[in-house]
Amino acid sequence: MIKSFFNKKKKVTEESITAPLTGRLLNLEEVPDPVFSQKLMGEGMAIEPTEGTIVAPIDGQVIQIFHTKHAIGLRSAATGIELLIHIGLETVNMKGEGFEVHVNEGQKVQVGDKLITANLSLIKEKAASTITPIIITNSDIVDKIDKATTTDDVLKGSSQIFGVQIK
Repeated sequence: MIKSFFNKKKKVTEESITAPLTGRLLNLEEVPDPVFSQKLMGEGMAIEPTEGTIVAPIDGQVIQIFHTKHAIGLRSAATGIELLIHIGLETVNMKGEGFEVHVNEGQKVQVGDKLITANLSLIKEKAASTITPIIITNSDIVDKIDKATTTDDVLKGSSQIFGVQIK
């Protein structure tokens, strides 16, 4: 019993979220869709991508893949934070066209693992925008969010876009 007391893992309360896409980092308020810009789905950041490969921004598990392939939900292994990566705006209307999913629901992923490939040219042609919001969907467990102060270009799998502290 004493051994198990001393071997308890310390709860992780902070986590860094990396960019799931390469492109220009934006504040949510800049997203031309009120659902995201007014933070109705939650807090986060957005990226205007320059390439169509979406990678895992955290170590964790795939908890949802939308049947239209335009969005994916992840849960962090470290803190339990849940992220929604919504590829483009009004891309649900594309009904999966132009999206290739590389993972399955329930699959464990690490930062940088390829999740989805999106055809940005097709999205530009058939949807409102390629801007991709990255949203914290369970913000009730978040105590503090530290957003990147820059709106410069970010690199998928390596640039930090925000950090979170859990309650």
